[in-house]
Amino acid sequence: MKKAVILVGGKQYLVVEKETLRVDLLPAGTKELETDALLVIDGDKTTVGTPTVKGVKVSAKVKTEEVKGDKIRVIRYHSKKRVHKETGHRQKYSEIEITSIK
Repeated sequence: MKKAVILVGGKQYLVVEKETLRVDLLPAGTKELETDALLVIDGDKTTVGTPTVKGVKVSAKVKTEEVKGDKIRVIRYHSKKRVHKETGHRQKYSEIEITSIK
């Protein structure tokens, strides 16, 4: 089973074929994604790229354009000052499925 490390949106992911993963939100209208591999693991053989492995492409299909992550609460509080502020954040992701490592 081939594994590869890819770079999507400034982050590195270890992927295998037919795997679904969440990456940072991709530009609207993106249906397919093709990127170079930074590292390839094929059984016992490991190939490290400088910076990418030549001749290896990883193809992915966008399953869902926008998925919302969990909501997090951020609280700022100053004791003895009667100051407190609560804000929230909800990250948006894209779901992709790795179709092939060739």
